[in-house]
Amino acid sequence: MRRLHHPPSATAPTGQVPSHRHRRRPAVLGALVAGALALSGLATAPAAQARADHDRSTAFYVPPPDPGAPAQIKALRKAGARADAARIEAMIETPQAVWVNGGTSDARTRADVAAVVRRAAAKRTVPVLVLYNIPYRDCAQYSSGGASNAAEYASWVRAVAKGIGGRRAVVLLEPDSLGIIPWYTPVGQSAPEWCQPQVDGAPAPEADPQTRFAELNDAVDVLTALPRVDLYLDGTHSGWLNVGDITDRLLKAGVERADGFYLNVSNYQYTVNSQFYGTWISSCLAWVTRVTTPASVGDCPNQYWNGGPTNGFNGVALSKYGEWSDTATQADLDTASITARYATMLAGLTPTARFVVDTSRNGLGPWEPPAGVYPDPQDWCNPTGRGLGPRPTTRTGNPLAAALLWVKIPGESDGQCNRGVAGSTTDPEWGGIVDPAAGEWFGAMALQLARNAVPPLHR
Repeated sequence: MRRLHHPPSATAPTGQVPSHRHRRRPAVLGALVAGALALSGLATAPAAQARADHDRSTAFYVPPPDPGAPAQIKALRKAGARADAARIEAMIETPQAVWVNGGTSDARTRADVAAVVRRAAAKRTVPVLVLYNIPYRDCAQYSSGGASNAAEYASWVRAVAKGIGGRRAVVLLEPDSLGIIPWYTPVGQSAPEWCQPQVDGAPAPEADPQTRFAELNDAVDVLTALPRVDLYLDGTHSGWLNVGDITDRLLKAGVERADGFYLNVSNYQYTVNSQFYGTWISSCLAWVTRVTTPASVGDCPNQYWNGGPTNGFNGVALSKYGEWSDTATQADLDTASITARYATMLAGLTPTARFVVDTSRNGLGPWEPPAGVYPDPQDWCNPTGRGLGPRPTTRTGNPLAAALLWVKIPGESDGQCNRGVAGSTTDPEWGGIVDPAAGEWFGAMALQLARNAVPPLHR
């Protein structure tokens, strides 16, 4: 099974971009980002390059498929749709993550995790484990759940760690845990964000930023003590939090003791945009910890204003509906000034925090909803016309990008979307059907993703 204990899937929850509320919306760089690094004077650190060279031989684990996938393959073959059946087969034969959730005893969690890492080791592959059980997960939305309190969560994390033991694993710690923080007031703002769990009109027990950061820091300490684990924290995605905001949250969660952060989980943002975003976060981290102070995060250049020396400081917000570049002629895709500003700020200092990108569903980038049609388009939730993205690899073309991974299980639903239509339980973008519940197999979406894969699927 892809997810231990069959919990809801990680959906793209509601986040915030300066003065606008959005759901999480989730990137192949190579020459473009390499060029950006060169333009900014960011040379590869010797240690980072040595590790990248070593990682190029990494083979990631292919877990057993969602039961809906073989059933769909059988039906397609019976209908004579052999090409589509082959596409779904190729999709489920691609390395993907295993989601580890609560809902059972710590002993069972330990045994389940141990079984996964043992099977992966037997195949000489590396498993990608997504830990998804933090209290107030997804702020009680589509993927609500999680541990009941901090003590229960701490015990669960230790059970996971015991299950991993001395075996190799990549661990992504708690998607959305830094994008959706109960009662959190970002730096530079005066009021808490939208996630405000309450009991009898007061903040719910342990639903506060201090508890969330303490939970994550404890998990970082426990998991980084394991000898062969690469640990990454929630970096949201390029269409959500600005660079300074997520940098501040990552620092508070203990990113300096981890291997880095991950981007675009369960979302659709272009790979190249995610790699620019990740490079800027790493650059901001370097600047506020090695040049100035964390209090300066608000001064880190970000994707919501690209003004700078190359465009006369006449900036605009970057668009998520196209691929960014230092050589773009379209103003809202042009990253050159952001690159130049970081080069000046760092003055030759090399960023070291690395990141991974979820490319499971971003081959065609994010869905652009029709203007003015839906009260809440829910562009993160089962968007139509999307495609699988680049296959998992450590050959990323960017010294800061540790890997491209399939983290969200392609073909599993994000939830039952209604595009904000009051009183409706159906999804007009899928012909008025009731979407499968979060985590259940969505055959129509799986087939679209496979048919629209970029690059194309091959068996």
